[in-house]
Amino acid sequence: MKKIIHTSKAPAAIGPYSQAVETGGMLFISGQVPIDPETGKVVDGGITEQTEQVMKNMGAILEEAGYGFADVIKSTCLLSDMANFAAMNDVYGKHYPGNPPARAAFAVKELPLGVLIEIETIAVK
Repeated sequence: MKKIIHTSKAPAAIGPYSQAVETGGMLFISGQVPIDPETGKVVDGGITEQTEQVMKNMGAILEEAGYGFADVIKSTCLLSDMANFAAMNDVYGKHYPGNPPARAAFAVKELPLGVLIEIETIAVK
């Protein structure tokens, strides 16, 4: 049985998908982009500010579902430009100081709303 996870502390879905779905002790978080849930707009700034907002959004969804960053086992980071990898990595790494999850990072041609980063995550209890 799947449970749909939703919090107002993260951006509402901008399409036919859920913020996250939990099933069998696993939480699948949809790709998060750097939208401030209070304004509904992409945050100002560059890759650092955008990655910080993405991680904040993921943290809110994890918390809503009763998980934390320590429960994350896999992330996929999509970047609009691999030149932003090091700066993204600095922000991302602050949330995983020990035993970081498995991860893939890709440069893609384009991301929704013209953002610089999108991250999807899987967590397990």
